Order: sequence, then C-alpha cells, then structure tokens
Amino acid sequence: MPETLIIGLGNAFRGDDGVGLLVARRLRQLTLPGLFIQELSGEGTALLEAWGSADRVIIVDAVSSGSEPGIIHQIEVDDRPLPAHFSGSSSHTFGLAEAVELGRRLDRLPASLIIYGIEGKSYALGEGLSPEVEAAANRLVKQLAQELSPP
Repeated sequence: MPETLIIGLGNAFRGDDGVGLLVARRLRQLTLPGLFIQELSGEGTALLEAWGSADRVIIVDAVSSGSEPGIIHQIEVDDRPLPAHFSGSSSHTFGLAEAVELGRRLDRLPASLIIYGIEGKSYALGEGLSPEVEAAANRLVKQLAQELSPP
C-alpha cells in the first residue's frame, strides 16, 4: 500500500470549522503504518507545499453546501473543478479549491487526491463541534482507519 498523506484543514476556534483538524488528530493517535498527517489552516500555498511530491493525499475539511449537518461529501479530484461549496469555505481567499486548480495548471497535483468535506452546522467563535459534525468525524475516522490499515 502506498504511503498516504492526510491533511486536516480548519480552525479549532470556529466551531465546526475544526472538524478536519479533529479527524487528523484522531487518525494520528491510531499510529497506522505508512500514514503521514498534517494539520493546516487551509491557506492554498501551504497546501501546494504540503502535498508537494506526495502520490496519495486525503484532505478533510468542513464545508457549507446547504446539506444536512454531518453529511460527508467525498470528491476524488480529477479533471473537473471542485464543487462550489469547496470554494470560499476558508477565511483565506486562496484556499483549497484555488490550490487544486493552480496545482492542476502547474501539474503539481498528487496522483491520487481525495477530499472529504464534512457539512458543518455552526462556524461561530468558540471551540467544539456540533453533535452532528462530531458524529460524522467519528464515522470518517473509522472508515479511513479501515481503508488505510494494512491487510
């Protein structure tokens, strides 16, 4: 199994925006072999640098698409632009969607890039996730641990 880079995105002080960081931290605690984990704010140039020469990357972030809180969106990045709810969900003007598009133009995308967007409920100042988002984070950690564990 190829080595995998997990990137958890978010801000732990903006409610559900911290879900990507929580997933990354919980996966780190499992100490799965061949798994490298980073936590980032979501700024686009940092993402381009982080995935650098990685062949397999999984990104976890909060999204706001209008779906029910706790829904997990899975996007396998290919030659199509990311859905609109991956743009502008960051407090940075150059975020995840923009990094993917620039990486595509510069031929700097990983061979495999999967993005999990967990639908948030509240992005108010303060720590902690809403119950629906916490439950989704737990489901995703379990799913990824099963997928990324050696046979």
